[in-house]
Amino acid sequence: MSDASLQDTYAPTNACFGCGPANAEGLRIKSFVEGDEVIARWRPSPHHQAFPGVLNGGICGALLDCHSNWTAAWALMRAAGEQRPPCTVTADFHVKLRRPTPMDVELTLRAHAAELADGRAVIEATLEADSKITATCRGTFVAVSEGHPAFHRW
Repeated sequence: MSDASLQDTYAPTNACFGCGPANAEGLRIKSFVEGDEVIARWRPSPHHQAFPGVLNGGICGALLDCHSNWTAAWALMRAAGEQRPPCTVTADFHVKLRRPTPMDVELTLRAHAAELADGRAVIEATLEADSKITATCRGTFVAVSEGHPAFHRW
C-alpha cells in the first residue's frame, strides 16, 4: 500500500462530507491499511462540538460510517483480487456511543471486515480517544452497479 490514504488513492475528486478529499468543508478523514485493519486518525475542530469539550454524536456517526465504508471497499477489492475498489454505499450502520468523545485529542478509527459475501461487507469499527473506545459501529456496505446514483463517485 502506498503512503496515500485510500480516499486520496482511489477517489481524489470525491466530495463526500465525511471522507471526500474534494470537500473543503467536510471532515476529510484519511483511511490507511495497517495489516488486516484500516486505521484513520482525525482531530476535531471547535465547530464539531456537541457541548464544551465533547464531540457531536452525529459527527461520531459520520466518521464511523465513512471509515467503515472505505474498509468495506478495500476488503471487497482485496477479496476479488481487483486493482480498484468497487463503489460501495451504506446499507445500514448501528452506532453505540459508549462514553463522551473528547475534543482535545487526536481520535483513532479502527475497522475490519467481519463478513464478506457477494459484493457485501459487514464491518466492525471503533472510535477511540486516548486508547479508550468512545463509540462502536457495525454496518453493512454494498457494492453498487451502473445506474446507481453513487456508482461513478470514484
